[in-house]
Amino acid sequence: MRALLLTAMLLPTLACAQIYRWTDADGRVHFGQRPAAGAEQVEVRPQVVERDEQTREREARSERFFDARRQEQQAAREQASQLQAAREQECQGLRRQLSQLQLGGRFFRNNAAGERVYYSESEVEAARQRLATRIGQECS
Repeated sequence: MRALLLTAMLLPTLACAQIYRWTDADGRVHFGQRPAAGAEQVEVRPQVVERDEQTREREARSERFFDARRQEQQAAREQASQLQAAREQECQGLRRQLSQLQLGGRFFRNNAAGERVYYSESEVEAARQRLATRIGQECS
């Protein structure tokens, strides 16, 4: 009987419901959500637990710890996201360079005097291979 009353007091769904108590012909007390003949409604109030100062301090420390941990995790996710965005941008640039080399044409650089120095076909092919290797390593 006490276990049923305790269960009724602790379960939130039952605490919000209407609880009825009645005594049967044998003198046993029953509880239920539906009223029986001669049942009276029982008011079930939630139990309020008071915590001492040490418990409140311990809970506050735990909350601060978990807040700091959540902030660290959020910062790590943001940093990973930024690194991923930078990597994607770099990969797009590498792919763009490789596609320009594959289109063909004449490629050059300016020397110290500002004159154009054209790349040979072997230098262009070496650049293609270097770009393809970097794309394979960094952009998989």
